[in-house]
Amino acid sequence: MHRNNGILPDGWLAFEVSVLRRLEFNSVAIPFTGEPALGAYLKGLGTRVVTNDLACWSNLKSKALIESNGEKLSEEDLEIVLDGAYVPRDSLYNPALVNWFNEIDAFWFDNVRDNIEKLPSPVFRAQALTLGMMTGDYVLSFDDETRGLRSPLALSDVFRTLWKTQLSIARNTQRNSCFNREARDFIAEQHTDLMFVRIPRARTRNQKRSALTTWKEEWVRGSDDFWSDLEHQRSGRLGDFVETRQQYLRLIEEFLQAATHVETWAIAMVEDGFVSTAELTECVGRLRRIEAVYTKDFSELTGARATVIVS
Repeated sequence: MHRNNGILPDGWLAFEVSVLRRLEFNSVAIPFTGEPALGAYLKGLGTRVVTNDLACWSNLKSKALIESNGEKLSEEDLEIVLDGAYVPRDSLYNPALVNWFNEIDAFWFDNVRDNIEKLPSPVFRAQALTLGMMTGDYVLSFDDETRGLRSPLALSDVFRTLWKTQLSIARNTQRNSCFNREARDFIAEQHTDLMFVRIPRARTRNQKRSALTTWKEEWVRGSDDFWSDLEHQRSGRLGDFVETRQQYLRLIEEFLQAATHVETWAIAMVEDGFVSTAELTECVGRLRRIEAVYTKDFSELTGARATVIVS
């Protein structure tokens, strides 16, 4: 289970929520957000939510669902976004799209991405990009064997349907914020009651990127020529490539040291064989007292076990 990709089964998210509901806090910082479902849920409870992710796709989804406070794209905005979406050109603005979509769909995503820049506010642009990512996830959920099950609806109609049924923007009275920074730098400047951190899964240099998130990053950025710069931003920090358990634990401890000013920590991890719950607990315990350790076995679904350490 690649938690750093932000892919959470419903039961896993429910487990995290059940742990957090035992704690008292009015504000939370989430340094590695991935999919922003947890932050959106906490926002709905009235919590001030501050999210962060170095991936632009995650940051934009957070802006759409968490930083915005009830504003939502109008029919007129949709007309701007979908205008001429299927009109082909001599070439794509973003040639990387052909790695993910057929030619017709690639032109749709390319035109829609260009049209989104015409929207009047960053919040509306983030919401439109979120709907585009949801549309892409729908398209990519079909493979060669299941493509015949795909709806005959044009992608513009899928986009509209998602706008009507899936784009739910909760309101609260807090000033929620979303950042796109390296996680250690981000958490060092936050002053919330709680830090909820999903420890990124250890990555090796020969490990392939997840297609579920890679296409989103390349679509929202408009190219695929940024990956080396993005890895450079992670260099020597939690989320960087690691070769040994000791190196990984050292990066975790250095990250946590930057968060010692935050009153309460809730640290979630996947126990998948690289680092055990006992090793992470020992790492956290060197910095502060452990209050509780919660675990739930998801091995039948994911081959892994979820752990949340409260400190």
